[in-house]
Amino acid sequence: MIADWLDLTLEGHASARGMGRIPGGRYEIVAPGVLEICPDTQGPAARPCVLSAGIHGNETAPIELLGELIAGLESGHLIAGAPLLLILGNLPAIRTGERFHATNLNRLFRRTETATAISVDAGNAAAGKANDCPADDEPARARQLMAAVDDFYARFPPADGTRRLHYDMHTAIRDSHYPRFAVVPFSVGEAISPSQWSILSAAGLQAVLHQHQHSWTFSHYSRHYHDADAFTLELGQVRPFGANDMAALAPMSRLLAALATGTPPDESDPGAMDYFKVEVELMRHSADFALCFSEDVANFTRFAPGTLIARDAQAGPCIIGDTPLSVVFPNASVEIGARAALLLASCAPPETA
Repeated sequence: MIADWLDLTLEGHASARGMGRIPGGRYEIVAPGVLEICPDTQGPAARPCVLSAGIHGNETAPIELLGELIAGLESGHLIAGAPLLLILGNLPAIRTGERFHATNLNRLFRRTETATAISVDAGNAAAGKANDCPADDEPARARQLMAAVDDFYARFPPADGTRRLHYDMHTAIRDSHYPRFAVVPFSVGEAISPSQWSILSAAGLQAVLHQHQHSWTFSHYSRHYHDADAFTLELGQVRPFGANDMAALAPMSRLLAALATGTPPDESDPGAMDYFKVEVELMRHSADFALCFSEDVANFTRFAPGTLIARDAQAGPCIIGDTPLSVVFPNASVEIGARAALLLASCAPPETA
């Protein structure tokens, strides 16, 4: 049963394959930590949807949301009505409660020059030949997950007038002035479907951050390569299993239920969310690097013009210019050449007409 799949996967005992029936459809385990739901009949608002969690192993609230969704589908409280691909990302890191083992999985979702290798991996996943990736092998897991997404989107094209969808669910390391916010991956393709802003608002999201360049995260993969409506959703702060505020995530749970059943999700005023765009991507260029503010500063903390933000022996100081900027994802301990923070400016809401 699929509820057992979740428990066994987290315990490290899940096999690579398995299939069965649920009310309204069928399920298939296409790879370790990758579960596909196929409905007998698609609902009126059905769209192919990837729901991922655990790309960072210590971010447990999204995994609990997937657990609630799976329990509802198995019990018949929710009737399958849309194609879903449910993904638990970094299995070894989830089992040990760590963010990652060797390297950050959420920076590895980029195709290589040998696109044929991607299609071969996708075929292997569909044929049940994919195996659990070795511990500490995040690059191999990224290739496996990219292949699974490629295969799923190829077999379940969206209906006319709709787009593929991917919600990659996370929780943030630090506190935030907006505990629940969406990161929109950069794309040169089609704009995000206007309805998404009112849907995310109804799901309890409080802010939206527009990326300014390619970042090779999991949500970016679906947006860049498959033109999906794709988001990284930050749903609170990192907590251990059982310590998450699931009541605050009830609107998000209702959205996932609507996606699973193919029914129209709730919508509310997108103007209730605040919107930001990246102005500066602060990189660490040398070993002699420091952020010039408290280590526990909250995401979206605002800094006035003239504030010294960082010092770097190679790049020099980073000072806020004439416009106040807010910081998200600050981390002075990243590898040299990696992003140490994003600095954001407020922006107008996107067009919703």
